[in-house]
Amino acid sequence: MKRRQFIHSAGLITIALTLAPERSSASALMNKKARVLLDQPLPNEGVFQYIQRKKGRFEIDLLRQIYGSANAFKEGDELLGIAAHSEEDRLHARQLIANTRLAEVRQQAVFSDELLDLIQRTTRDDSFFKEYTFGQLKDFLLSQPDTAIIPHLSALTSDQIALVVKLMSNEELIAVSSKLFHPLPHSKIGSKGYMGARVQPNSPTDHPEDIFWQVLNAWSYGVGDVVLGTNPVSSNPKDVLVIENTLKDLIETFGLTDVIPHCVLAHIDIQAGIEKEHPNSTGIWFQSIAGSVAANKTFDVSIEKMQGYAALRKGQYGLYAETGQGADQTNGHAMGVDMVIHEARKYGFHRALKLQMDEENAGNVPWVIVNDVAGFIGPEVFRTKEQLVRCCLEDLVMGKLHGLTIGLDICTTLHMDVSLDDLDWCIDAIMPANPGYLMALPTKNDPMLSYLTTSFVDHVRVRETFGYKVNDRMWDFFKSIEIIRSDNSISAHFANPIWVYYRYCLAKGDTRSYAAIEKEANEAIDRVRKRGVPISVGYGDKPWKLTPALEKEVKHLYADAKYCLWQELSPAFISSIPNAVLLETRSADRKDYVYHPESGEQLATKSLQTIHQLKKKYSQQLPKVLIVISDGLNAKSIEDTGHVSAFLPLIKDALEANKYPITHERILLRNGRVRAGYHLGEEFFSSTSATQNNYTLLHIIGERPGSEHRNFSVYITKATQQKWSTPGAIDHDITRVVSGISDTALLPEKAVEEVMRYIL
Repeated sequence: MKRRQFIHSAGLITIALTLAPERSSASALMNKKARVLLDQPLPNEGVFQYIQRKKGRFEIDLLRQIYGSANAFKEGDELLGIAAHSEEDRLHARQLIANTRLAEVRQQAVFSDELLDLIQRTTRDDSFFKEYTFGQLKDFLLSQPDTAIIPHLSALTSDQIALVVKLMSNEELIAVSSKLFHPLPHSKIGSKGYMGARVQPNSPTDHPEDIFWQVLNAWSYGVGDVVLGTNPVSSNPKDVLVIENTLKDLIETFGLTDVIPHCVLAHIDIQAGIEKEHPNSTGIWFQSIAGSVAANKTFDVSIEKMQGYAALRKGQYGLYAETGQGADQTNGHAMGVDMVIHEARKYGFHRALKLQMDEENAGNVPWVIVNDVAGFIGPEVFRTKEQLVRCCLEDLVMGKLHGLTIGLDICTTLHMDVSLDDLDWCIDAIMPANPGYLMALPTKNDPMLSYLTTSFVDHVRVRETFGYKVNDRMWDFFKSIEIIRSDNSISAHFANPIWVYYRYCLAKGDTRSYAAIEKEANEAIDRVRKRGVPISVGYGDKPWKLTPALEKEVKHLYADAKYCLWQELSPAFISSIPNAVLLETRSADRKDYVYHPESGEQLATKSLQTIHQLKKKYSQQLPKVLIVISDGLNAKSIEDTGHVSAFLPLIKDALEANKYPITHERILLRNGRVRAGYHLGEEFFSSTSATQNNYTLLHIIGERPGSEHRNFSVYITKATQQKWSTPGAIDHDITRVVSGISDTALLPEKAVEEVMRYIL
């Protein structure tokens, strides 16, 4: 599953918890749960001694409660019922962990699977920590220099790393992170005092011109030294190859092939397939990874698959992983265990792959990096700016304690309680910890993924404020194209992507005048902007501020996103849909839906009765396709002219032309998440005499707001009737998505072609 799909699995597709009573909120459900109150520990009493004293035997649920209670508060732990009942509870949990020996945790896992086995096998046995308690480990990490710490990191398991992080304050996390560094070979990336950038030149339509100009834009600000990494809308290999070639051309033209890699963040299967068909077309390979075997299956990833791909990585280009607290939980695989432990195991997985590549590439170690996409999921994981800072610091330390080169996507969704100004506050609070790199876009607003992250000017400000550098060889490149002067100050060409394009043309052997190239460049930038992709030219009253016009545009998009988020399907739209059948989920209202996603994953009882009645109508011949329309996180994306109103007749005609019968009715689902579609499909397609015939659910759903396109997506779930009839068999791993659909992005007629490609 590529990151474009991940945003939906993270933001709209959420964990299936115990169902709330109909029309009641998730918070009400949580308040009904029995809480485990943790007593004051006895002197020197550890976790396992405490459980034995309280229960008379080992109890895994109490272990999970203690581990969860030790965390700083986050909504994700609250939803699982394992967050601390009070600050006193949190203090007691931390005291118990501090008194526990590291060896005990390795002997008794909070949950076990093959991924844990891999992590344990690839963790070196070391007598150094044999008798350490977690309190002693924390003191060791805080008091000792990096030269004393780094040689012993390979002896720490992921769970041990997670638990010691729980004991640290934010200030202590910064103290540890700011002295541990694992730079990439033959590079300053990930070194102390360096903070780089992954250029993220996303396009709502995968238009190579959009991508090309955003890279030039980044370099005009002296930004972009770690990787040129695009999140594609389409997973079609032909489309991905075009983007690969666009990025590769930029790197090769400027002679940077051994300085910076490129990456198209499609699923790793797609990237590997393209490389096989077109050798040397891809750069570093990307994959989202999870902290358990079950959660990785959701991403269509296994240990064996990733080990096989790691074996193919030779020379400079290795693997690029993205992680984020809450991803396992939102994909339905929390297993009652808190997000910090799941996150740590992701780093353990990536460390194991890195060790494999180290062994197989002796003397020529490929780049292996990890990016923590904190804040990418939504308020069901954590909601506030303070929690975003805590999450970033936890993950940064855990990555470094695993010996990895780690960067951050300090980001927020538009349905979290984090504003544009709050994001600046978060950046400043995190930067003393010295992450390896951040994301970099023309503005804070990603035009395709519809979330907020770090802009080019944010990088300029951070470098000015904290004194961080970019990779030396890339800095030399910025000097060579005259963006930066020889004295390291900005030049007259700074923040002018047209100048960088001029240098690109010269490198291609173009002999035209600057004026001719400038005219061509302005026309290209105008086309890019008309497709909804901002290009930043110049700066405000300081080099780290956007121009007033661009700042106004960003604030407008932010305000529109907040407006769209709280809108519901209007009566006028509902009445405009022929033969509409209106259903509802268990969300009590829009607020409950946004802040408690699991309430939007199951149908209300009355709606279940309605779908059963509809099913009886088609008892003689069940249609092969069921179309469902949900508001998702943006009802306006459904209602806008030229969106769903244009898509519906086109998809109906295409299905009928290919002899795929559909229902006469159109299902409208209020406050519906992607998993609500699965529930609806199971109710409609299941049968006690199930066959091997395929039935398809087309779930049209509003995407996250935040771009001027107001896009919607179509989730295509095709499965046999037998599978639809098997509880738990329908999940994200068999679902495909066509996203970014609107009258200004992926046009409805083109989207219909993509959808039919998956159905046929």
